[in-house]
Amino acid sequence: MKNVLALLYLLGSISHALAQCTVPASEFQLQGEYLLGGLFDIHHVSAPVRQDRPEVIDCSRKPLILSSYQRFQLMRFTVEEINNSTILLPNVSLGYDVFDHCSDTHNFPGILKLISVNGLIQPWVDPRENLSKVSKMIAVVGPFSSSNTLAVAPFFMMDLIPVVSYGAASSAFSTKLKFPSFLRTVHPNTEVIEVFVNIVQHFNWRWVAFLNSDDDYGKDGLELFIKRIKDTEICLAFAQGVNENTNFSQMFKQIKEQRIGTIIVFVTEMTAEALIESAIQLNITNKVWIAADTWSLNKRLPKEKGIKNIGTVLGVSQPVVPIPGFSNFIYSFKSQNHCENTEENTFCNQFCNCSSLSAEDIIFMDPSYSFPVYSAVYAIAHALHNALQCEAGKCNRNITVYQHMVLAELKRSNFTLLNRSIWFNENGDPNFGSYYIVFWNHSGEAEEIGFYKSAHYSINSTKIQWHTNGKVPTSLCSPGCPVGFAKTQDGMHKCCFKCTLCPNRTYINSTEDPYSCIDCKETEWSAAGSTSCKLRLVEYIPFTDSGAILIMLGAFALMALTLAMTVLFAINYNTPVVRSAGGPMCFLILGCLSLCSLSVFFHFGKPTLSFCILRFMPFLLFYTICLACFVVRSFQIVCIFKMAAKFPKLHSWWIKYHGQWLVITVAFVTQAILLLFSYCFAPPKPYNETVWYPDKIILGCEMNFNVSSASLIVLLSLCSLCFIFSYMGKDLPKNYNEAKAITFCLLLLILTWIIFATVYVLYRGKYIQTINALAVLSSLYSFLLWYFLTKCYIIIFQSHRNTQQYFQGLIQNYTKTISQ
Repeated sequence: MKNVLALLYLLGSISHALAQCTVPASEFQLQGEYLLGGLFDIHHVSAPVRQDRPEVIDCSRKPLILSSYQRFQLMRFTVEEINNSTILLPNVSLGYDVFDHCSDTHNFPGILKLISVNGLIQPWVDPRENLSKVSKMIAVVGPFSSSNTLAVAPFFMMDLIPVVSYGAASSAFSTKLKFPSFLRTVHPNTEVIEVFVNIVQHFNWRWVAFLNSDDDYGKDGLELFIKRIKDTEICLAFAQGVNENTNFSQMFKQIKEQRIGTIIVFVTEMTAEALIESAIQLNITNKVWIAADTWSLNKRLPKEKGIKNIGTVLGVSQPVVPIPGFSNFIYSFKSQNHCENTEENTFCNQFCNCSSLSAEDIIFMDPSYSFPVYSAVYAIAHALHNALQCEAGKCNRNITVYQHMVLAELKRSNFTLLNRSIWFNENGDPNFGSYYIVFWNHSGEAEEIGFYKSAHYSINSTKIQWHTNGKVPTSLCSPGCPVGFAKTQDGMHKCCFKCTLCPNRTYINSTEDPYSCIDCKETEWSAAGSTSCKLRLVEYIPFTDSGAILIMLGAFALMALTLAMTVLFAINYNTPVVRSAGGPMCFLILGCLSLCSLSVFFHFGKPTLSFCILRFMPFLLFYTICLACFVVRSFQIVCIFKMAAKFPKLHSWWIKYHGQWLVITVAFVTQAILLLFSYCFAPPKPYNETVWYPDKIILGCEMNFNVSSASLIVLLSLCSLCFIFSYMGKDLPKNYNEAKAITFCLLLLILTWIIFATVYVLYRGKYIQTINALAVLSSLYSFLLWYFLTKCYIIIFQSHRNTQQYFQGLIQNYTKTISQ
């Protein structure tokens, strides 16, 4: 009896167990009046598939991506939630047909099934002609990766089947001409790259490496990063596409050799795990890692042993939005004792082979893309709601819904989901959501430290536990230059430079251009190593200057003396001293000396064009007459005492045609023409001397010596002739030797201008004008004092020497001396 009871108990237990073990419908399919296609990379193909015959890859035999499986379950949950709602699609059942899209090259049967109607693909057929050919599949959710999306999206674009991706971030999908029916619930890579650049600039990191996954997603990120940093101070020191098979040892060796402290890791989740694990094993330390949103919230890596040794990990993440009821859905689903039925006829890649997963395994995976999946399904549901004109708890079932109608409503989406407004821009990109900036703290958690939303950026640096004992680490090719130094690029990267001190008259503005020393304006100056320019001190000799007053008084005294001498010579005009001094020529010389003194007054005051002309012209013109007169006078002395006897005809011609006045006139006219020519083409003009003194501007007048050289040559020629003739008469009578007086005056004149030229070469300050005026005045006084004053002395104090008998006696004595 006991054996019978035991057998009955055993049979009851077996029957109870069989009752608990059910074979449910496939997770990948749910019947409904309208279907959503789903593409999730639940498994991962890491290497190219080699095959000997045409066949589709079996995804279930590849490594499982648990986070993708979580997103797949989230789509199932969302559809179930919508079906249980009495508001969004009342009395309308929504189903799905999901495929495991583990490869972008060997996984197309599921795609063909999604675009088929009743098992047939008939492009270019108007479905309105036969309503039985209208597809129940109204939109597709997915795929996740950019590469998979680029591979399959064209199949859907032709018939404008809406594709709402929850992870494809490549900027290529914003081009509506190529992808007219593509939308996404994640932001394009452009915005992620913008966050990267903001983080790098915030911490003043200029020398960075960019590691991107070797696929369309990573290559797009790299291109965007290079383009974005083009006009910034950030330098891309190293870039490489990576995958699970990359030689990480060689890669990290190059990064170490280049002294790169900041590494941006723009890769997929599985590649990031392989990369970070290699960094731990290879003992890569003291780096700043900036994680992309694909792996910044990874649950396993922050708790990996040795993760603290690699440095500091920052990241950009999708906002984590808890999905109410999802955990209960997973627990309920896993609590059912499902029996795997491998003989069940499932369509290609609609088998998971993941019954061993626990509810906790699924729930506690990286939640980064949970809300994008959730909002993608709801966006399609709201579009269907609008297409069916659902209101007041019912929908219009008489409306035939075409896929392009759902697309049109998707583009107009504007609804609220979990307190977030959902809508898309003209490119099909989301106009909702933001990015969080996270830090992997020492507890193994991704701690939020900042956010980025619509160009608004904020980060709390105090929350970051740097690997450099609280100090923000640096990542620079070259340290910054000291104040006043410009950067000189050293090599191909602008971040590698040498520091060069900015010289005088330049300054450096590190904010605008740290690579160039900027020249100061002509009115400004700066010392070496300056960061700005200062106004120069403008200097010139005013009329009130004490030196100027003394020189002008000297000029007035000269005029007074010339006037007095003119009167004295006029009174004693017929005396031998006046006649031997030149007679009427004396009055011409005295008048020209007085007119020359006018130039002195224009050496003072602020230079103008008229001042510059009058500073040189009176002296050059009238001093030419003076020298011409002395040339003639010297020639006459030599001719009278020496040439009259030897060249009588020349002497008679000179007397007959008044040769002295002819020479003076020719010299005057020649100089006048030359001055007129030079002043018409290149007159003296105001000039600012800015070379000699870096902090001053000396106002003066500039003469074009190339144009004015002819008039100066005339003066030098006259001076030379005068000196030659006067020197020839050096042995004339001692008491009647005007030639010696003229020679002495010329020596004073030459000495004066040699001194001035020497000073001019050594000194260009404002007092050069005073020295110039003094040289002019000295030139005038040399003839006035040493030639005319001696004559005046004889006339006034030694009248006995001013007689005809005295002069004849001197001549007779000289004649006797020569004859002996």
